[in-house]
Amino acid sequence: MNKLQEMLTHNQSFVKNKTYEKYKATKYPYKKMVIFSCMDTRLTELLPRALNIKNGDAKIISNAGAIITHPFGSIMRSILVAIYELNSEEVFVIGHHGCGMSTINPTNTLEKIIKKGISQDTLSTLEYSGIDLEKWLHGFDCLTSSIKESVSIIKNHPLIPKDVFIHGLLIDPETGALEVVVDGYK
Repeated sequence: MNKLQEMLTHNQSFVKNKTYEKYKATKYPYKKMVIFSCMDTRLTELLPRALNIKNGDAKIISNAGAIITHPFGSIMRSILVAIYELNSEEVFVIGHHGCGMSTINPTNTLEKIIKKGISQDTLSTLEYSGIDLEKWLHGFDCLTSSIKESVSIIKNHPLIPKDVFIHGLLIDPETGALEVVVDGYK
């Protein structure tokens, strides 16, 4: 059975047995918070449990490395929507130890892109258009600095109200232990 069929078969049972009922919530986060974290699979269940977050408590946004690459990109738009449309009052940027974005090698990634069939002409067109693929694919060199940078981008964004607290934390992907990098209340 392929992954799609496996998912659909499970979903039919999930709906038929009304398993969804225990996950009912509103679109407004009960704890009025946004969590922006890494997409690392180890955090899928660990992060909410380590933070005492249940379904409906928070808006959770994830990407590679919990990095905000542009102040007017989709991550910031999602944070702003969570604040202005969904009543969130605090933002938590949460990176994690052992993040793959700290060791990613853009040159190797570009080689893999070419091996998957993307032509050198396409890459040249992107670079000619002003996209520095090496820089764009690079993650970060220092985890705490990266968290501080994402917090700073959010905090200093011209559309973020001053009464929204922006925090930065690190989580251990093995134990769930948290470390405060930026206390947004200070």
